[in-house]
Amino acid sequence: MSIALKVENITVSYGNFIALDNVSLEFQEHTTLGLVGESGSGKSTLARVIAGLILPDEGQILLGSQTLSRKRSREQHKMIQMVFQNPDSSLNPKHTIRQILAEGLLFHNIVRHSQVENRCRELLFRVHLDESSLDRYPHEFSGGQRQRIALARALSVEPSILIADEPTSALDVSVQLSMLELLNTLKAELNLTMLFISHDLGVINAISDTVAVMRHGKLVEINQKERFFSHPETAYSYELLSAVPKMPISNR
Repeated sequence: MSIALKVENITVSYGNFIALDNVSLEFQEHTTLGLVGESGSGKSTLARVIAGLILPDEGQILLGSQTLSRKRSREQHKMIQMVFQNPDSSLNPKHTIRQILAEGLLFHNIVRHSQVENRCRELLFRVHLDESSLDRYPHEFSGGQRQRIALARALSVEPSILIADEPTSALDVSVQLSMLELLNTLKAELNLTMLFISHDLGVINAISDTVAVMRHGKLVEINQKERFFSHPETAYSYELLSAVPKMPISNR
């Protein structure tokens, strides 16, 4: 299996605080890597570095065989897209869903202007929303629906890497499971490679192929999902697993 993305020796510091400490990680093509750790462990910082939203102090990122420069090209930016934890802050409340989806399509020249309307409908269909949603605003939707809109926007520019940063943490269990099923389906249909971040080990168990554990800005374990949940290699991983009374979401 090919390597879709490689993170090499990434360090990020804020004054005297080291958010990421020499982190290296490989993402196998068309798989989902689940990233877990306590709040403040560096998970979201790593996601933002990979997405190009934060510049590291040291290290580099390779997309396939291509080294991503500190000033990424438009094409490099579109290949790695991110769905954030809170769609309320990532979706412009003054824009209709049509405007939100069309923006990336036009900016990255994904389709001709005459094809934007059809493409917007297709994107909504992919995330199980009706085309009648196009003329509505984000506040008119439930939290789960807004997260699907954010997902449709991320997919609109046809990325190869999708980062999902705690996308289900604010959703109730039934909506959460539906979102995970949708992500698994889209990964298969669109040949995506995915980084999925969560503090919830039940969610990580449901969606991941590989599990990576972070603590205090360091990567402390990476293992195949089945191996991680049955035989964690570090004391910290064992502590995380022991703190979960039962898995709220069944394994795939």
